[in-house]
Amino acid sequence: MDNAIELKDVTIERGLFKMGPINLNIPKGYITAIVGPNGSGKTSIFRSILKQTNITSGEINVLNERIDDAENKEISQRIGYLMENQSFFDDGLVAHEKADFHRRWYNNWNEHIYKNCLHKFGISDNIRFKNMSKGMRRKYDFTVALSHEPELLILDEPSSGLDPIAWRSMIEVLNAYMDQGERTILMATHIIDEVKRLADFIVFMVDGKLLGMYEKDELLQNWATYYVEVNPHTQAVIATLPGLLSQKNIGSDRIEFTTSEAVNADALLKDSNITILNRQVLELDEILLYHMNKTTNKIFG
Repeated sequence: MDNAIELKDVTIERGLFKMGPINLNIPKGYITAIVGPNGSGKTSIFRSILKQTNITSGEINVLNERIDDAENKEISQRIGYLMENQSFFDDGLVAHEKADFHRRWYNNWNEHIYKNCLHKFGISDNIRFKNMSKGMRRKYDFTVALSHEPELLILDEPSSGLDPIAWRSMIEVLNAYMDQGERTILMATHIIDEVKRLADFIVFMVDGKLLGMYEKDELLQNWATYYVEVNPHTQAVIATLPGLLSQKNIGSDRIEFTTSEAVNADALLKDSNITILNRQVLELDEILLYHMNKTTNKIFG
C-alpha cells in the first residue's frame, strides 16, 4: 500500500507542549481520521505537514516528497487544507476575493467545482466574511479547499458549525471527491458519527502520543464486551483469551470481560462450550477512553 504521508520519528516541542516521537503512515487513496481530546497534537501534525509549524526532529514525506525548510510550491499545489479556526485576516474580504487569489495561485483551479459547491451549499461569494455565520463561512472555506482538486485534503474539524443538512451535503461532496481516482483525506474530528460514516482508518492520539492506528471496520468488529455464563472452566478459558482488556465477576453466575479480538474470542468460547449471555461492541469513544486510561495507568471498566 502506497503512503500519501509518512512521519518518521517526528517530535515537536513548543513551550510546555511536547509531541512525539510520532511514526505514522497515512495510506494513499483512503480517508484516515485522527481522534483524540483537545491538545492531543492533531492540529500540530497538520501544521507540520503544511510547513506552518517547524518540527523539532524527524522527517516528513508528503506525496513522495520530503518536507524540509525549502519552499516547495509544487507540493503545496497538491494539498487542500480546511483549518479548524477561521482566519480573522479574511474578515474584511468579500468571499469571491479569496477565490480570486486562489484562482491565480493554484494551477488546477476548477471553476466548475467551485460553482457547484456554492450552489450545493446554498451560499453566495458576494458576502463579506465578517457578515457570514460560522456555518456559512465553514461551507465557503471547504469549497475553496476543494476547488483546486487537491490530491491530499486535510480537514480539521470539518463539520464544526454546520447544521445536519449541511453536514450531509459535505459528506456527499467528500464521497464524490474520493471517487475521482487516488485521492486521500486526513481529518481530525470529535464527531463519532463522522468517523463512522467517512473513515477507512482511525488513529488515536492523546497528550502528543500516538496510541494506535486501526482499520475502522476491523476495529469496530473486534472490540467488544461479553457477559458469559460461569462453568467449572470459564475462568481458565477467559485467562487465555486473545486481546483481553478487563474482566470482573457479576454475581456468582456471570463474568463480564472486554477484548480487542472479539472474532477470536467468539471461536474460543464456542469451542469451550461457554454460553455467551450478551455481547456488546464498543463505541469509538469507549475505545478512545480505554487508550486514554491505559496511558494514565487507570483501570478500564
